[in-house]
Amino acid sequence: MEMTNTTSLPTVKFGGTDMNISRVGFGSWAVGGDWAVGWGSQDDRDSVAAIRHAVASGVNWIDTAAIYGLGHSEEVVASALSQIPRSERPYVFTKCGLVADPSDRNAVPLQVGAAASLRREVEQSLRRLKLDRIDLYQMHWPAEDGTPIEDYWRTLLDLKREGKVRAVGLSNHNVAQLMAAEAIGHVDTLQPPFSAIKRDVAAAELPWCRAHGTGVIVYSPMQAGLLSGSFSEERARSLPANDWRSRSADFKGEALRRNLVVADAIERDLDIRWA
Repeated sequence: MEMTNTTSLPTVKFGGTDMNISRVGFGSWAVGGDWAVGWGSQDDRDSVAAIRHAVASGVNWIDTAAIYGLGHSEEVVASALSQIPRSERPYVFTKCGLVADPSDRNAVPLQVGAAASLRREVEQSLRRLKLDRIDLYQMHWPAEDGTPIEDYWRTLLDLKREGKVRAVGLSNHNVAQLMAAEAIGHVDTLQPPFSAIKRDVAAAELPWCRAHGTGVIVYSPMQAGLLSGSFSEERARSLPANDWRSRSADFKGEALRRNLVVADAIERDLDIRWA
């Protein structure tokens, strides 16, 4: 059954791209389900319903990655989009450069920047997403296979020139890496981690992006649920073993208690503002 948008949200220009995006997007890391850094088993029907609800509420971009669930997140996104009229579909952003071992879902992915690998990844993502062009294609992490940033950035720029992707960006790259890429061709976007708990990129990367006309979307703004107002020590203790958060230091001991203090302070501040 097709869905019709019921709400619109204000949008802002996304860096120097031709896209205007809502302030909030739909992050589909969790949608991938069970893999090396997954959020535990998910019900695909719930995931599709959540994506459709977000789009109906005015969210106009979805961020996914080939590595999420070893392609499963992209497939779920495609399933959700198939039920939305083309004129109302959101922008689709995905990522490359993390290569999994298909024989071991729980193996740590390799960070690969070789041109042949990136070209293979983009074709696979296009097929899974059932798209002719990806709106934003991002290098997920700096390569560790010996490929210099200049080389893998040229590959992404080539994919843009060829029309396979609309814009290209970097994720989890620092200022020195941004500068090296910018010297080859403009970095359309950056996607760093950023929240009230993790604020490091505010010192250098965000100012660099502002100065260079590079758009920014951030991941984990709610710090993987810690800042959602619905987390607790009890919930952290009950996380299943296949949820990456069960192994994260942020969700244990004194670090968890400090993080929940931040969440409580934000909630109290919001209560005061809206009283």
